[in-house]
Amino acid sequence: MEITVGTKAPNFTLRNSDKAEVSLEDYKGKNVVLLFFPLAFTGVCTTELCTMRDDIATYEGLNAEVLAVSVDSLFTLEQFKKAENYNFQLLSDFNKNVSLAYGALYEDFVLDMKGVSKRSAFVIDKEGIIQYAEVLESAGDLPNFEAVKAALTKLN
Repeated sequence: MEITVGTKAPNFTLRNSDKAEVSLEDYKGKNVVLLFFPLAFTGVCTTELCTMRDDIATYEGLNAEVLAVSVDSLFTLEQFKKAENYNFQLLSDFNKNVSLAYGALYEDFVLDMKGVSKRSAFVIDKEGIIQYAEVLESAGDLPNFEAVKAALTKLN
C-alpha cells in the first residue's frame, strides 16, 4: 500500500525500547516525523538516527515529535538506543504490520532476509494527515531531511 500526501496516516500501536505501548493517536495535536529504518546497529541506519539525534532541537522547534520504527526486537532497540544515546522513541514493528501499512517493507532484503523496513520518512500533522512521504528503494540512501523540515515549517 502506498501512502500519499493528504491521506490519513494509518494508526498503530507498537512497543518502544522501554517495552511500553506507543500509539500514533498519543500524538494527536502534535506534528510527527515518522521514520522507518531497516536494521539497528548498521552503518546507514546509525548515521540516519544520529543525524536526527544531533538535530533534535530543530525538530522540537518545529513542534514535532520523532518516532523511529524498525522490525528489530524491542530488546535490540533498547541496546541500540542506549549505545547511541537517542533522544526519541524507537518502536519495534517486529510483526511487520506497520511497515506494511505504510508501504515501507522490503519483501526481500540483503543476505536473504525477508520483511525488513524500507528507509522512509513521513511527516504527519496534528490532525493525523500525511504532509510528506518518502519511501526509499535503496537502503543506502538517507531521507531528505531538508524536505522533512520544509514540510514541518509549512505546518507552523
